[in-house]
Amino acid sequence: MRWSRPHSPVFGNPAAKVTIVEFFDPSCETCRAFYPVVKRIVNASFGKVRLVVRHAPLHHGSDTAIKILEAARVQGKYWEALERALAAQPEWAAHDRPQPQMIWDLIGDIGLDLAKAKADASGPAIDQLLRQDTADMQALKVDRTPGFFVNGTPLREFGEAQLKALVEQELKKAGAP
Repeated sequence: MRWSRPHSPVFGNPAAKVTIVEFFDPSCETCRAFYPVVKRIVNASFGKVRLVVRHAPLHHGSDTAIKILEAARVQGKYWEALERALAAQPEWAAHDRPQPQMIWDLIGDIGLDLAKAKADASGPAIDQLLRQDTADMQALKVDRTPGFFVNGTPLREFGEAQLKALVEQELKKAGAP
């Protein structure tokens, strides 16, 4: 089973010994709350830990949000677009009335060619990436977000302390102090 795919966004050192794979839904409040925690773990590792994002469209409208983020990634602006989308998540991701198209307005000034991004977002390449992430999510039985794997080991009990402990365990196994 593939926890990570070549198309997945990577934050941190691409050659890190420890990989946190997060199945992530941009509409998920817990994903939004946990994002800075995961970033801190990666940033504090001095290049020993990286984050690989896999998309998990579990909320209504998340597939559209993911396609917009992936279109930004085509132009090298994934992380900026993601941070803008997360900052405004309460406005566009209301579960009773999701409006993911609002993300376009949020990211309009980050240097994207918006016409190209909108074409990419509705194109077959990004649709295929989303289908692959969804298929892997289902195969791995990820049914809630965020869902974490560290070097392929699933995080069984959700929480910041539990994730840090699993990362530490994997760092020791990898011989990274």
